[in-house]
Amino acid sequence: MPSTCFPAIIGVLALLASPVLADDTPLFDEEGPFRQGEGFGTPATCETIANWIDRVPDYNGRITMNITGAIIENHWDGALAYLIMCAPEGIQVMCVTYAPQEITGKEIMFAGGYNRYSDTQILLDPCLVYPVGTVSDLR
Repeated sequence: MPSTCFPAIIGVLALLASPVLADDTPLFDEEGPFRQGEGFGTPATCETIANWIDRVPDYNGRITMNITGAIIENHWDGALAYLIMCAPEGIQVMCVTYAPQEITGKEIMFAGGYNRYSDTQILLDPCLVYPVGTVSDLR
C-alpha cells in the first residue's frame, strides 16, 4: 500500500470515531450541582435538589455532586461517618466520610461521588465536608 494512502485512512477513521466520542461526553448544566469527575458545580440545597435529581447526565463514569445545608443526623461506626442532610419528607443526602461532624445547625457543604440510592435518597461516597464558601474558586 503506498504511503500516500495513510493520511486518507487516518482521516476516515477519525471521522468514523468522532460521533462515538461525542456521544460518550456527558453534558452537565453549568448551573447544576453535578460535574464529571472531581469538579465542583453550583451547590444544590435541600430546597432545590428535587429539581436537579432527575437531570443527572447519563454517564458511566464518576459524577460528583455538591449540596449545602445543615447536618440533621450523624452516625459513626468507628471507621466511617454517615452524615445526613435534608428532611426525610424530601430528598435526603447521605455523605460517607472518615470523620464525624457535630450537628450544629450551621450550613456546610457535602461534595462527593454521586449515587442515586432510591427515589428519595442520594448517597455521596466518598464524600468530603467543607465550610460554605471555601471551595467557590474550585469551580
